[in-house]
Amino acid sequence: MRPLKMNTELEGEPKGIPERDEVPPSFQWRLEDLFPGMDEWEDAIKEVRDLLAGMDKFRGRLSESPEILLECLGSCDRAGELTSRIYAYAHMKSHEDTRNSFNQSLSARATSLAVEVSSSQAFVTPEILEMPEETINAFMEKDPGLGIYRFFLDEILRRRGHVLSPREEALLASSGEMAQAPENIFSMLTNADMIFPPIRDENMKETPFSEERFGTFLQSGDRRVREDAYNNLYKTYGNFRNTLSASLNAVVRSALFFSRARGFGSDLESALHGDDIPPSVYSSLMEGVRERLDLLHRYVKLRGRVLGLSPVRMYDLYVPLVPEHSKDISYDEAREMILEGLKPMGPGYISALKHGFSGGWIDVYENRGKRGGAYSWGAYPVHPYVLLNYNNRIRDVFTVAHEMGHALHKYFTDRNQPYVYAGHSIFIAEVASTTNEALLLDHLLSSASDRRERMFLLNYRLEQIRTTVFRQTMFAEFERTVHGMVENGGAPTADDFCKIWGELNGSYYGSHVGLDREIEMEWSRIPHFYSPFYVYQYATGYSAATALSRSILEEGAPAAERYIRFLERGRSAPAIEVLKDAGVDMTRPEPVMKTLDLFASTLDEFEALLT
Repeated sequence: MRPLKMNTELEGEPKGIPERDEVPPSFQWRLEDLFPGMDEWEDAIKEVRDLLAGMDKFRGRLSESPEILLECLGSCDRAGELTSRIYAYAHMKSHEDTRNSFNQSLSARATSLAVEVSSSQAFVTPEILEMPEETINAFMEKDPGLGIYRFFLDEILRRRGHVLSPREEALLASSGEMAQAPENIFSMLTNADMIFPPIRDENMKETPFSEERFGTFLQSGDRRVREDAYNNLYKTYGNFRNTLSASLNAVVRSALFFSRARGFGSDLESALHGDDIPPSVYSSLMEGVRERLDLLHRYVKLRGRVLGLSPVRMYDLYVPLVPEHSKDISYDEAREMILEGLKPMGPGYISALKHGFSGGWIDVYENRGKRGGAYSWGAYPVHPYVLLNYNNRIRDVFTVAHEMGHALHKYFTDRNQPYVYAGHSIFIAEVASTTNEALLLDHLLSSASDRRERMFLLNYRLEQIRTTVFRQTMFAEFERTVHGMVENGGAPTADDFCKIWGELNGSYYGSHVGLDREIEMEWSRIPHFYSPFYVYQYATGYSAATALSRSILEEGAPAAERYIRFLERGRSAPAIEVLKDAGVDMTRPEPVMKTLDLFASTLDEFEALLT
C-alpha cells in the first residue's frame, strides 16, 4: 500500500485532514493486542473488581506472616497490571478521535476504576510502614518469594516520613479523579473544542490550520506564512486566556494540596522525592544554563545575520538557517533512516526496533479529532504503542526515533522485570528517546553529502539543544516561579502568567530578539505544565543522552551492552544509580556543561562553514 501523504489526495478523497476511517489500517496501531474487543475489556474490569473485593482480607494483617504479605502484594500487582491495560486501551482509543463520545466514556470509566484501585490499596503502604524493619527482614528470609520486593519495600521505608495514616491515604487516593480534572479540561479544550481559522500558504492558497501543523508553518521560508501562523495560534489561545489561566491555577493548587498534605516543604521537593532526586539537581541545571545564556544570545544574533533580520522575531526562531536537504520524507524512508542510524546499538536493539515498526505498535498519521503531539504508551506485558502525527518532514523523522526510544525502553524493561519494576523513573524517562535522536543525528552528519546538508544538520543540533536544554530549562524556571507564588499565598492571574513568561523570554533570548505580546500567551499551550516539574528532565535527559551516545560511538559494543542493561533495569534500582551504572552521573555538573560545550563547538563549526 502506498504511503499516505497529508495535504495530498487520499485514495481519491478530497484534500485536507482525513477522517479516521480514511487512514489505511496499516498506518494504525493494533489496540486489539491489549484487548481483542469490548467483551474482553469488560471481563478485565470484572476481574479487577473481584480482586478489589478480596483486598479486605489483608487489611490489618500484613504483619501476621510473610505469606499474607506476599499474597497481598501479588494481588496488588495483578490488579495494577490489569488496570494499566484497561486504562491504556480506553485512553488510546479515545485519542484516536477525541470527538467520539463512546470512547470518551470508556476513558472516564477507566479513570474511575484506576482511582478505585488506588483507594482500595491505600492501606498497604501505611501498614508496611508500621512494621519494624527487623520484621520485614525476617519475612524476607523466611519466604524467598518476597525477594523480588526487596527494593520495593526499601523504597516504601525511604518515604516513611511522607506517608499518612490508612484513612488519610484512602482519602487522598479517592481525590485522584478530581486532581486530574485540570489536565482533562485543558486536553478537551485544546484538542477537541479549540478551532483555528485557516491561513494562506506560500502560494496564497487557503489551507487548514491545526496545532500539529503549526510547527511546519513556523519552518516556512516565507516570513509572512510564519507570522500569520504565529498570530493565528496565539490569537486563538488568547480567546481562552481566562479559562486556560484557571486550569493552570487549578493544577498548581492541586500540587500544593498534595505536597502540604504529605508534609513536604514545597511542590518541587514533593515532585522530586518519588525518584529520590535532590532538589539541587534542579537548581544546578538552571544555574548552569543561566551562566551560559551568552551562547544562546550569540546563536540568536547569528540567526539574524543569516536570515537578514533585525530584530529576530519569535516566529523566526524555528525556520532552518539552511534549507532542508529533503523536503518530503515518506514514512518508509524515515524507518530506514532510523534503522541505519541506530545500528551502533547492536543487533538485539535493531531486531526489536524492526519488530516495533511492523508489529502494530504505531499510529502514524493525523486524522480529524485525533489527539495532537506524539507519545509512547502501553501496558505490561503487552508491547508498547506509539502515537504520531507524521507529516513527512525531517523533524517528524526525529520524532519517530524519539518515541521509538521510549517504546524500546519499555520493551526491554518489560522483558526483564516483574510488573512491580516495569515502569521508569521520570528522571530517566527521556534518556532513551533522546539517545536515539543523538545517534540518528550523528549518523546523518557522518553521511552528509555536501556542505549545505552538513550545515542544515548542524543547525538541527543547535535547535535541539536550544529547544531541549535552554528552552525546557526556561520552562522549569516558569514552573518554579508560579508554584512559588501560590506556595506563598499568591493567586496568579492570566496577566501574571503572561508577564512572567515575557520576562523569561527576554532574559533567555537576549536583546537580538524583538519580543511581542503574542509570545506572552505561550505558557497556555504547554501540556507538560499539567505534570508539575516534569520538563526539567528533558534538559537533564538530553545531557545524559549526549554522554551515552558519545560513549556508544567511541567504545562500541561494550558501551552498547552497558546501555542495553540500562534499558532493562526499569525501576529495580534508584534512578540516579541506574544512570550512573550506564556511565553518567547527573549529580555532577559535567553532563550539562558538556552539552553546552557541544552547543558552542557546533556553533563554531556552523559559523566557519558560513565563510
